[in-house]
Amino acid sequence: MSGKLRTIGVTVVGAAVVEAEDAAVMEVVATVVVGLLEQVKVLALTDHDTMAGIPEAIEAARKYGMRIIPGVEISAMFSPREDSGTEEPVHILAYYGSCGPSRFEELEKCLGNIRDGRYMRAKDILLKLKNLKMPLKWEHVARIAGNGVAPGRVHVARAMVEAGHVENLKQAFSRYLYDGGPAYATGNELLAEEAVQLIHRTGGIAALAHPWALKNPGAVIKSLKGSGLHAIEVYRSDGKLAVADPSWASLRHFVSLENVVNTPTHPYAFLCPIGLGELADLHGLVKLGGSDFHGRGGHDESDLGTVNLSVLAVQEFLKLARPIWCDALKDVLLSFAEEPSESSKFKKFRNHEKDVVSPSLRFWLTDEERQTVEMEAMRLKLSHIVVNERGIPISVIGK
Repeated sequence: MSGKLRTIGVTVVGAAVVEAEDAAVMEVVATVVVGLLEQVKVLALTDHDTMAGIPEAIEAARKYGMRIIPGVEISAMFSPREDSGTEEPVHILAYYGSCGPSRFEELEKCLGNIRDGRYMRAKDILLKLKNLKMPLKWEHVARIAGNGVAPGRVHVARAMVEAGHVENLKQAFSRYLYDGGPAYATGNELLAEEAVQLIHRTGGIAALAHPWALKNPGAVIKSLKGSGLHAIEVYRSDGKLAVADPSWASLRHFVSLENVVNTPTHPYAFLCPIGLGELADLHGLVKLGGSDFHGRGGHDESDLGTVNLSVLAVQEFLKLARPIWCDALKDVLLSFAEEPSESSKFKKFRNHEKDVVSPSLRFWLTDEERQTVEMEAMRLKLSHIVVNERGIPISVIGK
């Protein structure tokens, strides 16, 4: 499963994760369908700081027998507890069950605040570029982003290319827009720990995206694990697995990995650079991977599905996710039973079938779980509720 439309890149079992960086969600979904139609059966959409593209993605994907996993990539900042440390941006992926977040309003309020900050950040970036003798018009960047879309760095980069300031997107990022670069700016990002806790409260799986890009991944991973981080991306889009230095294999028998990680001055620290796979094992985190596909085009971006996860890795992810998503599903259903007027929010993330709830129950609950007293009571509460979808009455749950 991968995510912008972003791939968790699981082509080996027919799953992918996607991130749609701008308004062209349908275009990215179409790219997935055309390129991976026979391979992808499950697609996770993790756009930056918004879940607005998910209903459209579900509508497109269902025509091809694909299932969408709702998700989002949350922009955050990590601030080390040590005074000597410097803060750095991190991205936290959230993966939800088929009914979406259990507390959608809380999540959307936080995401909306982050999106508002993206406008401020984009204007700060343009000011810095102007001081670097590379002026851009706000209207130009806003047009590229699309109507109602908060501009991100990729939109600024595209404007830089069109204005002739750089040759391509890669050059825009490597010279000016990279984290901490001469034209870099921050917005209203959450603290990384707060983002992980938010995902927990809303019934999602929290995963650290592309940790190999961080200055100090060990410190970030250790801190976020304490806040409830579930997983990290380990398998990279360039086909590489972040592994420890081979010299570590000969030393692991008599040197404590934990001591090396937690003691920068350890005598073996310089001999044994710790890989992300080792850190995942140390902290009990599920190993994921992503192609980080944004739909930008060009040779500097990997295709969807280019990151393969083993069947075992996918099973570990689903083993972790299933009970969390089941609990979130129950919360959503109970809330819906109490307040059916909220049906529009509930229907937003569902995969279309005869009724609203049954597909989700079949997908995430076993036969035994669906037949518990609790679920039967919930089914009874929902059985009399009918909602309208495009003028057609639809039962909330099949009888």
